[in-house]
Formats: sequence, structure tokens, C-alpha cells
Amino acid sequence: MTAESTDSRRPTGDQMMARLNAEQRPTRARLRIYMGMAPGVGKTYKMLEEAHRRHDRGTDVVVGFVETYGRRNTAAQLDGLEIVPRRRVEYRGVAVEEMDADAIIARHPEVALVDELAHNNVPGSAREKRWQDVEAIRDAGIEVISTCNVQHVESIADAVETILGVPVRERVPDEVVRAADEIELVDMSPHALRQRMRHGNVYPVERATLALDRFFTEPNLTALRDLSLRFVAGKVDDQLEDIVSERGLHVGPVTERVMALVDESVECRRALRRAATIASALHAPLLALAIETPGVGLSRDRQQNIKSNADYATDLGAEIIRGEASDVARGLEQVVRDRRVTHLVLVHRPHRGLSVGRASLADRLLDAVPGLEIHLVGEPAQTAH
Repeated sequence: MTAESTDSRRPTGDQMMARLNAEQRPTRARLRIYMGMAPGVGKTYKMLEEAHRRHDRGTDVVVGFVETYGRRNTAAQLDGLEIVPRRRVEYRGVAVEEMDADAIIARHPEVALVDELAHNNVPGSAREKRWQDVEAIRDAGIEVISTCNVQHVESIADAVETILGVPVRERVPDEVVRAADEIELVDMSPHALRQRMRHGNVYPVERATLALDRFFTEPNLTALRDLSLRFVAGKVDDQLEDIVSERGLHVGPVTERVMALVDESVECRRALRRAATIASALHAPLLALAIETPGVGLSRDRQQNIKSNADYATDLGAEIIRGEASDVARGLEQVVRDRRVTHLVLVHRPHRGLSVGRASLADRLLDAVPGLEIHLVGEPAQTAH
């Protein structure tokens, strides 16, 4: 073999760089989500603003799917961006336009904008949910920027149904949202959002009036805002805790986390409400732990009461944790350590009879977990007659 033939087979510098980039490229592209408490806070507008910034820097960006709902300012942001044509699907004799994930993958841009992550695709589509389309696009190495309202997150949807009194049919699994590389909260005060609705900047005026009176009342929007703040704060907390863990830093919890114990008692709900109040004040994640004790049989009524209280915790926006332990105190201690809980809310149960002299559950946990704050919820004060 001559030197010339050897050199002809040697890759060029550009080829070597391309090979190195391909080897270093992550198997899955990034996901960025703009999250809000309700329609109209400006998630889609923010997403389009980011698209223009990236486009101006030379990034290959396409619009996979954006819904403007007739909002002129939002529609104007589409100017200058390449739009991948939608796919038409016949359903019950009506032509419906859906995002064409396969066309986006074939076009293979660096970044694709995909509005409304929780959208349910029309029956007959290749995938049932839009978030599944997004997963396929990311698997193809295309970064996705998307939007989502907090009520569509699976673990929060039940709480929102309780708050608003309407079913939440479009949902995204928690693991999909929490696994996003970035979540940015698009925030707005309830009063400001109601003003936007009242001026027809979110819905047509006739529809806005109905929405304001029935669903988007100030108390409802305040509750939704609190849920969105807590969810995003929890995501940031998880990232910070992961950094501490990855670096092997031997420090206590660096963020606030609130947990309550779920049992079959009526008083449990007061503890759960108190935990939710503390979590809201701290903008901290809310956890609720239900521990099963092997070998201890529970009556059907007690099992039903525990389930009912766990459902109540879900309605308050709590993440339910189910565990099994031979001793409740040890089970609680383990979860408190594993989840780096900083505030624990328990029902106060006074010592009675032979239990006098034994360490209470709260005392055992305080001895075992330094720095833990325990809040004991007693029986309500008796009203004087």
C-alpha cells in the first residue's frame, strides 16, 4: 500500500470532528417547558420569543405546532419562522389538523416548537398523546420547546378538578414533565390575568365573561398559581439536591420539603391541611406518606379511610408515597432521610395508660434526624357555649 493510498483513506479534520460530535451527541435531545397556571399567561408568546432569539443566532428552528387561538400578538410572532405543515386526519366525517411528528423528524431541525404538551391527538393518529409525539421527536435528536398548564400534570390534575369543579381530560405523566431539562414558569397575578381575559386578550369577550364567572375566579386562579409555583419550586429543589448528591457533599437538606403522615384517622385531614399551608408558604413540595405494617391486618373500613385520606392529600396537591415497615417510626425516619424532608406534620396523640413513659413518635424522630422540624396538630379548640 502506497503512502498516497493510505492518506486517501485517512479521514479529514472535518470528518473527524463530525464523528466526534456524533459520538458525544446525547441519545436524547433536550426538552424545555414553559409552564403557567392557566391559559392566557403568555406561555406560547414566550416560546415564540425564544424561537426568534435562537433563529437570529443561526439555530435551525421550526414550528412543529403552535396554536394562536386568534390572538393577534401571538400570531404576529410566527412571522419569519418556518412552519412544518400539519397533518389532516378524518374523524367522524370532519377533517382535523394535527401536528405531523413524522414530518418534523424527516425535516430534522435543531429545535422544534411544540405547543400544548398535554393535547390528546384525534383518534386514528399514530400516537394517542402529543407528549408521546414529543418523546419520538426527542429520540430522533431534535430539541423540543413546549408549553403546559400546571393542571395538566397528572399528580396535580385531581387537585385542580377539586378546585375548579371540572374534569381535566388532557394529562401528562409527572415523569415526563419532571424529566424536562428546563422548566420556566410564566407567572402573572390572578388580577392581571382576569384583566387580560376581560379585555378579550385570551378568549372572545362572550366566552371570557363565562370563564371569569365560573372557572377563572380570583380564588381559583390564586390556588392554581400556588400549585404552579410549588411544582416549579419542587423541580428546582430536585436539581439542587441532585447537585449536592452528585458532588458527594455531606450536608443536610438544602431546600424545604414538607411531609405529612397519612393514616385512617379523622384528625389526619387537619394535619394534611396544615402541611399544605406550610408547603404553600415555603413554596415547597408537599409529600404524604402512607405506611403499611406487615402482619397487621386492617379492617375494610380502616383501609377505606386510609384511601380516602390519601385521595384528600392528592386533592391538596401532595405527592403520595407508599411504604412498608415493621415499625412506623423507622419507616418514617427512612423516608424523611431518603427524601430529605425538612418539615414533618403529625397528629398529636397524648400518652394514655401504659404508654406513659415511652418516647413519643415525634421524640423518636427528633432524636434520629437532627434538624428535622416536627409540627404537631392537636384537636380543635372547643367552642364555648
